[in-house]
Amino acid sequence: MLHHLREWIALSELPGIGPGLMFKLLQRTQCVPVELLKLSSDSLKALKLRPETVRHILAYQQGGWPDSEYLKMIEGWLQQPQHSLLSYDCPDYPPLLKEIPDPPLLLYVSGDPGVLHLPQLAVVGSRSASRNGVELSKSFASALTAAGMTITSGLARGVDGAAHGAAVELSRPTVAVLGSGLLKIYPRQHKHLAEAIIEQGGALVSEYPLTMSPLPYNFPRRNRIISGLSAGVLVIEAAKRSGSLITARLALEQGREVFALPGALNNPQSHGCHDLIREGAILVETSAQIIEPLASLLGSYCYDERQVETESIKLSDDEAELLEQIGYQLMTLEQLIGVTGQGASALLPQLVGMELSGYIENTPDGYQRLI
Repeated sequence: MLHHLREWIALSELPGIGPGLMFKLLQRTQCVPVELLKLSSDSLKALKLRPETVRHILAYQQGGWPDSEYLKMIEGWLQQPQHSLLSYDCPDYPPLLKEIPDPPLLLYVSGDPGVLHLPQLAVVGSRSASRNGVELSKSFASALTAAGMTITSGLARGVDGAAHGAAVELSRPTVAVLGSGLLKIYPRQHKHLAEAIIEQGGALVSEYPLTMSPLPYNFPRRNRIISGLSAGVLVIEAAKRSGSLITARLALEQGREVFALPGALNNPQSHGCHDLIREGAILVETSAQIIEPLASLLGSYCYDERQVETESIKLSDDEAELLEQIGYQLMTLEQLIGVTGQGASALLPQLVGMELSGYIENTPDGYQRLI
């Protein structure tokens, strides 16, 4: 294995010192990262590092850490096609990511590392997104991809997976940032999606060791990479306390644009987006409203967004009237019986037909209009 990769692997896996503290320490000592591994025992103690951190650095100097078998495993992985390891000093390291306060020291990449240099837009949202949220994620991701943006997300269920899938269907690259090692794809049901991302020229990215399990505290930390790689972040459905809000707030701190989709007032999955809008996120209803402020990243593009016109919806008179009664708020069957004066036996066939046609969604809290 190349000597400098051993140094960066050691730096990235030092216990008791994460990227944020690492770069503060380097600013204080005015040395480059790898020089930290060469400091004497007295110099290390003077920095007031944790004893465990000092022990590992001294073990590195004596050649006992990282373990040789562990390094051989990484070297074997690197010898396989489309596997890369980007250290912070590597020319291929994405420059936009270097601008954040705590960039990862090392990035493991499966796929094309060149995609990390393309203009990226993060699309994030709820893992338990509604059907409408999933469809919005697909729609926005498709339009943004067609306009020249590369979609970046976290490979999670719900909004993330839908956004990646939309790019894959267009045979365009997309970037998935994992909260686990690249040999531990999570969630497991997205293994085929992960393979398709690589096949379509995209990339899977992680700062974690190859065999790292998807531990809960990994995911909030990886969110800074999603926003750090991207020029902006679009949030589609997010509860008040969610990882998507962490990503959005990190993006604001990093000086990135943040966009949020509004939703129904009584939909808990919309409350996080509403909070973001109050905090300064840009309210968007169309993908053109995202592309316009980011257009300078694209150079030039050709984009034609076609809106669905109400008059083009083919409904019977009764169904059209019922759709108007549902409006854009959640309506239970009991409420619809009350406002229409019709019985359940008359309403249910219409509701089922409208749901199958994609005009409404039957959620646990009631019927929601989609068009």
